[in-house]
Amino acid sequence: MWLLIVSVGLATAGLLILGVLAIRVFLAVRELARQVAAGTEALTRASDRLQRAARPMAGRAGEISRH
Repeated sequence: MWLLIVSVGLATAGLLILGVLAIRVFLAVRELARQVAAGTEALTRASDRLQRAARPMAGRAGEISRH
């Protein structure tokens, strides 16, 4: 009988540990998703600045090639 009680106790402890680990993974994934979103936003802003900076240069390059 004691073996049954120990087995159930160990199984319960294992499930609790798995639950805690699942919560930790969930929180880590949520933080990673926030960081990816912030990185994506930063890349978008940098791309927009690069495009704005390249427009005048592209216009000048077109003028040079016509001469």
